Amino acid sequence: MKTKGKKSTVLNKYEEKIASYFIDKHKVKNRLAVPKVLKVVVNMGIGDLSKNKEAREQVIKDLSLITGQLPSVRKAKVSVASFGIREGAPVGLKVTLRGERMYSFIERLFAVVLPRLRDFRGVSLKSFDKNGNYTLGIEEHTVFPEIDVAKSGARGLEVTFVTSTGEKDKSEELLRLLGMPFVKIEN
Repeated sequence: MKTKGKKSTVLNKYEEKIASYFIDKHKVKNRLAVPKVLKVVVNMGIGDLSKNKEAREQVIKDLSLITGQLPSVRKAKVSVASFGIREGAPVGLKVTLRGERMYSFIERLFAVVLPRLRDFRGVSLKSFDKNGNYTLGIEEHTVFPEIDVAKSGARGLEVTFVTSTGEKDKSEELLRLLGMPFVKIEN
């Protein structure tokens, strides 16, 4: 389902400037080979809410508001007695964003949410994996403006940007051009 309205500014920026930049700078011959963000995956653990259905429903509602999409409930694959988790019990929520919803989420994350974090100086450059994907941890989901702090307890979430670059340097360059506020490196 596509969102109604105009394209996000991040998507416009990518289509009009960033794609051309990569074609010129990195001599990409095929426009389909231009690095891009394939998807954004948002995960949230809810293991401690497995017995409290009302609180779990509130967290599902919160993640739906944040992403604009209903999350899938992830269930435990094995029982872990020391954590009080049984096989099949709900332990997490996952949302995979693509297309216009993904770019809209990226725009809100970079422009609104990250600057609201306390003592924010930029995101770390150390969170890339060997394939050029970037994972960002947010300690409290209540920094998103859609969340009513009175109804929700603070929960952490993880945002993973899956890119088509296959390498850290190009992925960093792509995310920086999209507006990711990386920490400034001082010489």
